[in-house]
Amino acid sequence: MTALAPRAARARIRPASVVTFLVMAVVTAFVLLPIAIIVFTAFKPTAEVNAYPPTLMPSEWTLDNLARILDELPFGRLVINSVVFAGGVTLCALVFDSLAAYALARIDFRGRKVLLVAIIASLMIPFQATLIPVYQLVAELGWINTYQGLIAPRAADAFGIFLLRQFFLALPRDLDNAARIDGASEFRVFRSIVLPNVVPALMTLGVFTFVNNWNDLLWPLVFTTQAEMGTITSGLTLLTGPGGIIPYGVMMAGSLVAVVPLVIGFLFVQRRFIDNIATTGLK
Repeated sequence: MTALAPRAARARIRPASVVTFLVMAVVTAFVLLPIAIIVFTAFKPTAEVNAYPPTLMPSEWTLDNLARILDELPFGRLVINSVVFAGGVTLCALVFDSLAAYALARIDFRGRKVLLVAIIASLMIPFQATLIPVYQLVAELGWINTYQGLIAPRAADAFGIFLLRQFFLALPRDLDNAARIDGASEFRVFRSIVLPNVVPALMTLGVFTFVNNWNDLLWPLVFTTQAEMGTITSGLTLLTGPGGIIPYGVMMAGSLVAVVPLVIGFLFVQRRFIDNIATTGLK
C-alpha cells in the first residue's frame, strides 16, 4: 500500500500541467493554421477561393492551380535559379564568415575590437537602407540579371561572423597550440582543428542562410528584370492578373511548391544535424 502511494501521487494530474498543455495546444493551433490555409487553398477551385464566407477545407479538390503554375511560369528555370542563388550565397557565407570569425576570435591583430564593434553595429542597419547603393554598384559592374549580381553582395554576413566567432571563442586554445607545436600552419589549424569542432554551428548557419535567401522576395525582384533569371518567390509575382488582381489559389499553390524543397532538404539533413550536435567536442 505504501509503495503504491508515491506512484499515485506522481500519476495525479496537476492543474498547472493542464493549463500548460492548453496554452501549448492553442499556440500550436495558431502556428499551424496559416500552413493549413495554404495547403487547402492550393487545392480549391477559383470560385470556392473567392466565395464568402470562406471555408477551410475544399469541397472539391482540384489540381488546376498547380497546373497553371507549370503552364504560365518557366518553373524549372525558376527552381534552378533559386537553388543556385540560395546555395551560392550559403556556400560563400560559410567560407567567408568562418574565415573572418576565426581571425576575430583566434588571431591577435591591431584594430580587432574596433572591427568587431563595426560588424556588430552593422547588424542594426536594415539592408533596405543600403539597397539602392548596392544596386548602383551592381549595375555599374554590369551584373544585373546575373548570378554573380545576386550572390556577390551577400557573400558575407555580419550575423554569421558574430555567431561563428562565439563558437570559436568557446574552443580551448590548447588545441591550437598543440597543432602549432607540431608544425601546423595557421590555415591548417583552422581547417583541421577548429572547423571540425564547430560543424553544428556551420550547419545551423547554413540552414538559416539557405532558407532566408530561398524565401527572399525583394532581393531577386530588385536585381533581376528578366523572368528567366528570377527565383520561385519572385516568379510568383508574374501571376498577378490585370488590374492587380491576385489569384489567391494559384499563389497558395506556388507558395506550397516553394516550401516543399525546403522540407525535403531538412528531412535529409535532420539526422546528421542532430548527430553533430550530440557529438560536439568529441572529435
